[in-house]
Amino acid sequence: MPIDKELLDIVACPKCHGPVALADDESEFRCAACRLAFAIDDGIPNFLIDEAKPLANAKP
Repeated sequence: MPIDKELLDIVACPKCHGPVALADDESEFRCAACRLAFAIDDGIPNFLIDEAKPLANAKP
């Protein structure tokens, strides 16, 4: 299910409030600053910080 363009314009990282990027496969949002990935399940982004996964290949 494609992510709505309007949603992409307003979402932000819940931890640092900075920008997030959508993964190429649209499976998660990624925050480079916090080095966290927030999953998208059935088209619904999960922005709970406790459920975010660390980005493995992120640069500090």
